[in-house]
Amino acid sequence: MIVFPNAKINLGLHVASRREDGYHNLGTVFYPLPFYDALEIIENKRFSFESTGIPCGDDADNLCTKAFHLLKKDFPSMPEVKMHLHKMIPAGGGLGGGSADGAFTLLLLNEKFSLGLDKVTLCEYALQLGSDCPFFIINQPCFASGRGEILSRIPLSLQGYFLLLVMPGIHISTRRLFEEIQISKPDDQVAEVIHRPIREWNGHLKNDFEPVAFRMYPELEKIKTQLYEAGAVYASMTGTGSTIFGIFENRISLPENLNYHSVLLPL
Repeated sequence: MIVFPNAKINLGLHVASRREDGYHNLGTVFYPLPFYDALEIIENKRFSFESTGIPCGDDADNLCTKAFHLLKKDFPSMPEVKMHLHKMIPAGGGLGGGSADGAFTLLLLNEKFSLGLDKVTLCEYALQLGSDCPFFIINQPCFASGRGEILSRIPLSLQGYFLLLVMPGIHISTRRLFEEIQISKPDDQVAEVIHRPIREWNGHLKNDFEPVAFRMYPELEKIKTQLYEAGAVYASMTGTGSTIFGIFENRISLPENLNYHSVLLPL
């Protein structure tokens, strides 16, 4: 069986407070994208995992592997499998590709071996893999709070727009971003701004990590400026990654001075 784990973007990201457990309380909107990896799982005599495409790190730390062993612990009669992951979504860019791979592994194993797990239970397993993994079980626009695991579906559609992803390949330390961010009460709440017309998002729907990331890597701010100059109605950094996205009302040609890997997606 083959599935196609998809990417996401964060629309706004507010850090509300630090928690006693070491995490932070957040407010953001997760929006799924038509930008995919490919994951195939077949029954096998022993477990194995291989990947092609963009390198995705050590196989033992891959969330697909972790998802399999998580279910295998509770369903020991589940057969061993061979997994093949073809990576197209860059790691570390704030697009959630690894989290999607882990969540889709849970979904595929549940279907393939008739484990009978409902969406609520699958979300509980996904949370053990990472804070944003439960989103990919639901995979619809959601407002996320807590550390990203408390999800509420919202009636948001960007259908008809075009999304330009600019992926400069810069690795940003999430730990450092959280260490340096200044927590303050926002002028506008993500949950309120997201329901305004998209043309009103600029200056109001903010990613709190941008000032820190732009100070560390000024080229990221330059990319955002270039997207607005190219006609974007809204542009932002997604999550804590280095990907900058722009939302356009019409299909555009890639700006000639944008010297980074880019993907234009119809939404």
